[in-house]
Amino acid sequence: MDIRPDILIIIIGSALVTAIPRIAPMVLLSRIALPAWLRAWLGAVPVAILAALLASELLVPGGRIAGPSGYPALLAILPVLVITALTRSLMGAVIAGMLTISLLRAL
Repeated sequence: MDIRPDILIIIIGSALVTAIPRIAPMVLLSRIALPAWLRAWLGAVPVAILAALLASELLVPGGRIAGPSGYPALLAILPVLVITALTRSLMGAVIAGMLTISLLRAL
């Protein structure tokens, strides 16, 4: 199987565009001593991102405001928020959400 040069350039370019914004901040921030308040603020960013990404889907699915009885994901977010706040673990939040939504759909 031959790889066309233009496709290879697109793949390499896409990899660079994806990798550079993720790697550059880590490299730059690892060489700088950050103040305690900034480290505390950065520690809260994952929780804020999770909340921002999920809020529109949970509260307004399909363009309509959801109620707890008609939309089980609205109830499933409660254990996810608790797990996230206590552990700050994305994997723990995902597992809690999957288990909760599975149980709610099974009922």
